[in-house]
Amino acid sequence: MNSYIKNRVFIFAQYLTPQHALSRAAGFFAKTENPSIKHYLITTFANTYNVNMEEALEPDLKQYKNFNAFFTRQLKPNARPIDNAANSFASPADGAISQLGQINVQRIFQAKGHDYQVKDLLGGNESLSELFLNGSFATVYLSPKDYHRVHMPIDGTLKEMLYIPGDLFSVNTATSENVPNLFARNERVVCIFETEYGPMAIILVGAMIVAGIETVWAGEVAPAERKLAVTHYNQDDLQDIRLKKGEEMGRFKLGSTVILLFGENKVVWDSSLKEGAAVRMGESMGAGVEAEVNTGNGI
Repeated sequence: MNSYIKNRVFIFAQYLTPQHALSRAAGFFAKTENPSIKHYLITTFANTYNVNMEEALEPDLKQYKNFNAFFTRQLKPNARPIDNAANSFASPADGAISQLGQINVQRIFQAKGHDYQVKDLLGGNESLSELFLNGSFATVYLSPKDYHRVHMPIDGTLKEMLYIPGDLFSVNTATSENVPNLFARNERVVCIFETEYGPMAIILVGAMIVAGIETVWAGEVAPAERKLAVTHYNQDDLQDIRLKKGEEMGRFKLGSTVILLFGENKVVWDSSLKEGAAVRMGESMGAGVEAEVNTGNGI
């Protein structure tokens, strides 16, 4: 069977699969602390994907209480140095560049023959999508072997978080090339930050078998009741969430994709970053162009 037919079968099967039921079942096994089950899952996964445990703060697979703890493992101090240039934008995660570039008015490039609207990615929110009109985007795919905590590219103050229900298609290359509006149809968590370079969106996209998405301020956000949920921050009744470049902001319980959005003329991506290029959390992905004198940008 050639690769084209394999991909078509793979995509077709995802349309038929009970995506949420399968992912929730995976979540059940991922959090079990039964010694036999969790040890089998962890060792099989680590061996299959050749996970580098030498950089983990806890290198002994037997010490993890469940698969989720292993998958979201913490790294040793300085395992991921943060680029310290004042205007650099650090990679939010380990992974590979899926796509990166300019937002064409309100459309983001997904793969050859496919793009999608910023408004759809942001849950149909017109006012939020206007913040990124003709801006810049970067899509980072986290493979199973990667470190799965997500960190801040630059300093930011949280303004808004949206949980957007959706499908749970796989987010690998085959799916992104064949499923229209993939990232705008999958379950996702959108975090809007105010920064010295204007508004920044960090979108954590769910996928098949992803057992959960967490943020450091709210804990587990997904899975959740399948309806849009919006939380506004930096108000009297909610904590003021301010995070520095390189600080953890969230994590995936099983891998997926992170999408970054910035406003027009706010970032220049590094010319070496092409489709498929490997990135590591903390490495510079580009540089800010013009800092805001007043960050009261209407978010």
